[in-house]
Amino acid sequence: MTPHDAEKALADTEVVPCVEATLADARKLVEACLAEGVPALVHREACSKPSCSPKFQVLVRPEDTPRVASLLQQRWVDSLQREGLVPEGQAMQAVPEDGELPCPACGTAAPLLRGACSDCGLQLE
Repeated sequence: MTPHDAEKALADTEVVPCVEATLADARKLVEACLAEGVPALVHREACSKPSCSPKFQVLVRPEDTPRVASLLQQRWVDSLQREGLVPEGQAMQAVPEDGELPCPACGTAAPLLRGACSDCGLQLE
């Protein structure tokens, strides 16, 4: 799918922001979406604050958000494998529907506290 095809597909339909990122990251995600046949556009979010840095959103149709989420998850797994953070042949741990993933440092499976493990304090977000 080309950017022009995406513009035509999204012209008269509802779109929702699925990611907010820097311009470079938003463009990379749009390119990945288009390669997978998901129409997507980069949109600059207006901010009324004088000190606000530019923010860009990736816009997609609401029904395409699960595909974008899957694409983002796959890109994340690929980057972990490229960096050698997941041993070869070992599958990534899925997020359980009824709980939290264990902390990679101490193993505590609890909600994060201000982006950090509530037990050992490892910053995860």
